[in-house]
Amino acid sequence: MREIKGIHKVNSPVFYSDKVLLSKEEIDAKGILPDAAEKNTLAYSILTAHNTSGNDENLKIRFDAMASHDITYVGIVQTARASGLTEFPVPYVLTNCHNSLCAVGGTINEDDHVFGLSAAKKYGGVFVPPHIAVIHQYMREMYAGCGKMILGSDSHTRYGALGTMAIGEGGPELVKQLLGRTYDLPRPEVVAVYLEGEPVHGVGPQDVALAIIGAVFEDGFVKNRVMEFVGPSVEKLSVDYRIGIDVMTTETTCLTSIWETDDKVQEFLTIHGRKEEYQKLSTNGIAKYDRLIKVNLSEIRPMIAMPFHPSNVYTISELNANLADIINIVEKEAQATLGDAVTLRLADKIKNGKLEVEQGVIAGCAGGGFENLCAAAEILDNANIGSGEFALSVYPASQPIYIELVRNGTIEKLANAGAIIRTAFCGPCFGAGDVPSNNSLSIRHSTRNFPSREGSKPTAKQIASVALMDARSIAATAANKGILTGADTLNTVALTPIYHFDKSIYDKRVYHGKADSASELKFGPNIADWPAQIALTDHILLRCASLITDPVTTTDELIPSGETSSYRSNPYKLAEFTLSRKDPQYVERAKVVRSLEEQRQKGITNEELSSVYTEIKKIMPIDENSIEIGSVVCAVKPGDGSAREQAASCQRVLGGLANIACEYATKRYRSNLINWGMLPLVCKEIMEFEVGDYIFVPNIKKAVITGKKEIEAYIIRNHTAKKTILSQQDMTEDEREIIEKGCLINYYASK
Repeated sequence: MREIKGIHKVNSPVFYSDKVLLSKEEIDAKGILPDAAEKNTLAYSILTAHNTSGNDENLKIRFDAMASHDITYVGIVQTARASGLTEFPVPYVLTNCHNSLCAVGGTINEDDHVFGLSAAKKYGGVFVPPHIAVIHQYMREMYAGCGKMILGSDSHTRYGALGTMAIGEGGPELVKQLLGRTYDLPRPEVVAVYLEGEPVHGVGPQDVALAIIGAVFEDGFVKNRVMEFVGPSVEKLSVDYRIGIDVMTTETTCLTSIWETDDKVQEFLTIHGRKEEYQKLSTNGIAKYDRLIKVNLSEIRPMIAMPFHPSNVYTISELNANLADIINIVEKEAQATLGDAVTLRLADKIKNGKLEVEQGVIAGCAGGGFENLCAAAEILDNANIGSGEFALSVYPASQPIYIELVRNGTIEKLANAGAIIRTAFCGPCFGAGDVPSNNSLSIRHSTRNFPSREGSKPTAKQIASVALMDARSIAATAANKGILTGADTLNTVALTPIYHFDKSIYDKRVYHGKADSASELKFGPNIADWPAQIALTDHILLRCASLITDPVTTTDELIPSGETSSYRSNPYKLAEFTLSRKDPQYVERAKVVRSLEEQRQKGITNEELSSVYTEIKKIMPIDENSIEIGSVVCAVKPGDGSAREQAASCQRVLGGLANIACEYATKRYRSNLINWGMLPLVCKEIMEFEVGDYIFVPNIKKAVITGKKEIEAYIIRNHTAKKTILSQQDMTEDEREIIEKGCLINYYASK
C-alpha cells in the first residue's frame, strides 16, 4: 500500500477532548474508564437518540427524513405500496436529478417523474422537479440539521459536515422506514479523523478527500465504521469545503460520517433560513475512538485519482514527474480489469512530456458547490480553454446556486473562458451526460471513476476513462488548454463571494403536500410490478452462472449505470443488463437455471439434472422436486460503490438465490441481497468454484432460521460431489425471516 503524505493511521484506540488528542498516559492519570469514554463521541449520542431497541449494542434506528431520486423512488414506492403503505410517516423527498434529460426510451423517463409527483400527492411527500437540484444539495439546503439522521437511496447520502448522520442504502431499507420498521445494525465502531494544519494554495476539498481515500480504502480501515471529523482545523475550513470532503467518505466504504459543528455551520443554516436546526456538536468530555486517521492539511497537495478507482491516487506533481512509469502501471491494471474486451491507451496522451486530456467536468453533489465553482471561475477569469479537443462542462448543484453564480458574475467568467454551463444533473457521475469519445481521458470533480461509469461500453469495443481531481486543478488544466496542471502551480488569488440563498425557486416549483388517499398514482407503460417470489425451501441447488475473480467488483459491473437508468422502473427489462459489462454470458446462463426452477414448480423433471440428483441422493435421501433451484454469482469482493438495490434485485429476477463471496465490499450491498431474498454466503476459497458447477446446500432453511455459522455444501461437477463449507455472517431476526419468506415484500405480506 502506497504511503499518502499528510495521512497517518493508528489502528488502536485513541482519546480526544477539546481539540486535542490525549495519550494513554494522560488518560491513565485522569482515571478515565474506557467504556465511559466510548459514549462521549458524537456518533454515540446521535445513534442513541435515534435508537428504538433499548439495547445500546444492537440498534434499531428511525430516521428524521429520507430522500430518493428518479431511478430509485419508483421501485421503493411500488414495494412499499405492495406491502401496505398508506402514508409517508417521515418527510420523504423525491428528487429528479438522474433521468432529468428524458433522453432514452421515449416517454418512460418523464412517466417516472409523473409517477413521483402523484406519489408525493397520494402519500404526502416532497417532489423536486428535474433540473432544480441534485438530491444531496437539496437535502443539505432544506433538510440537514445538527443531530439529525437522514436515510437516502443513493450511496453518497452524506451530510455529516452539517451535523447530520446520513446513510445511503438500497431501496428496501427505505421501504422498511416507510412501513414503520427500523434500520437494524450492531453499534458501529467510530474512527476519529483528526484534522490539523491548513490547506495550502490550490488545494481543494477533493484533494483532501482523495488523499484520505487513497490511504484507507485498500485495507478496509474504515469499512462499515463511522468517520468522525474532529480537531483544531475543522474550524479553519468553510462549510462548503467540509461538504466537499464529507461527500467523498462514501468511497472509503465507511457507514456514515459526522463532524463537529461551529459558528460556520450556524451561519450556513441561517443563510438557508433554518437557523433553528443548529446546535453545537462537540464531544462530551473525553471521547474514546476505536481508530485514528490523522490528517495534516498543510501537507496535502493537488491529487489525481487515476482510472479506475478513487483510491488509485497520486499527487499531480508526482504524476507529471513520472508520467511514463505511472501511465504504464495504470494501463496494466486496466487490462487486468478489462480483460480482452478492449484496450485502454493512455500513453498516447503523453505529448512533449506532458499529459493532455480531452475533457473536464465539474458536477454534482461533489463538484457543483458554490465555492468550487467560484474558485474555478477565478482561475479561468480572462482565460481561454481553446478550440481544440479539450472541453469543459460545469453543473451547479442546485438552481439557487446557479442563480447566485449568475448574480455575482461567476457564470460569466466561466462561460467567457469557454466552459459550457448546464443545469443541476447527476448524469456525468454515472454515465448519462458528457460521455467522452472513445479512448478519451476525462478529468472530473465528481464522485467515481469506475470502469465504463463515464458511459463507454467495453462490450461494444468502446473505452474511455475518468481521473478524479478537484475543481481548482481542473480549471488550471482548462486554462492550460487540456495539459494536466495542478492548481498549486498558479498564482491566482482565491476569492469567494458571499453566498445569498434564494429559496424562491423552491417555493415556486417544489411540491409539498399532505397525504390524500383519494389521489391516484399515475403509471406509465414501463412501470412494472416486482415478480412474485416463493419462500425458501428446506434445501437448495445452486448453479454457478458467473465467477468473478477481480479483487473488487463494483455495483456498476453488477448492473451498469448510464444506459440502464431509464429501465429502473421495469425489473424485467433492467435484468437483461445484469453483468453485461463484466460477464455478457451471465444473463443467458441465469435464464437456463431459472427455467429449470420453473419446470420444478410445475412438477416436471429435467433430464439435464438427473446425474446431479444421482449425486445428491448419495449424500441424503431426498425428493428432488423439493429442492429449489437457482443461480449464484461467485465473486471475491462484490458490491463496492453505489447503493443501487438493482445490483441484487436483477439477479433475483433472473432466478438468483445467492451470492458466494470471500467478503462483501459494503454493508448496503449485503443488505440488498437479503432484502431481495438472496443468501449472502461466504467462502474463503472462492476459486474452488467454476462456472457451470452445481452446489447443493442441504438444510439451508434451518441454517438460516437458527443462524448457524457454518453450512455444509457439495460442489457437483463431472458426476462427482465434493464437500465444502460455506458460512453466513450474523443476521438480525428480521433479516433471517426475510430470507425465509423469499423477499421483503413476502415478509410484509406475511405480517
